[in-house]
Amino acid sequence: MRKPPRRCILAIALPCLAVIGGTAPAASPEPPVAWKVVGVSDGDTLTALDESNTKHKVRLHGIDAPEIGQPFGTKSREALGRLAMKKTATLHLKGRDRYGRDLARVEVDGRDVNLELVKDGLAWHYVRYDDSPELASAEREAREAKRGVWADTNAVPPWEWRATERDRKRQPAQR
Repeated sequence: MRKPPRRCILAIALPCLAVIGGTAPAASPEPPVAWKVVGVSDGDTLTALDESNTKHKVRLHGIDAPEIGQPFGTKSREALGRLAMKKTATLHLKGRDRYGRDLARVEVDGRDVNLELVKDGLAWHYVRYDDSPELASAEREAREAKRGVWADTNAVPPWEWRATERDRKRQPAQR
């Protein structure tokens, strides 16, 4: 008896893997949406209204900005506000994060807001979730120019700062 060609096996196996939790071919990206920015929580999170006036929390994809309370946290939030607040933003949606926020690359007035924040040294390229060469290059240039957070020789990435804060809160109070 002849073995079936590999193509036949793959044609049968790939859909089965998708059903049982494997990797399926990526779906085509969603078309961009135009939403009005009505709030800014921090340097990488905003609130926007869709065409039916439904509020959406939007996390800027591919970047991580300093937390409020961390050096440059307030400056990062203010910069996002200047770039996007009360403006119509074109959102290139990338899915949702574990907190239910929409993930998006955000454009306002033809400018890539995510990229602008990284260029200005007010956000890190979040390589754990994004492999954009454009963001990587912008961060490298901001570091070399010592812009924003890179003016501090001991800049702590937000994901490390959050982990330290979580650990600190878990520690019993010293007497």
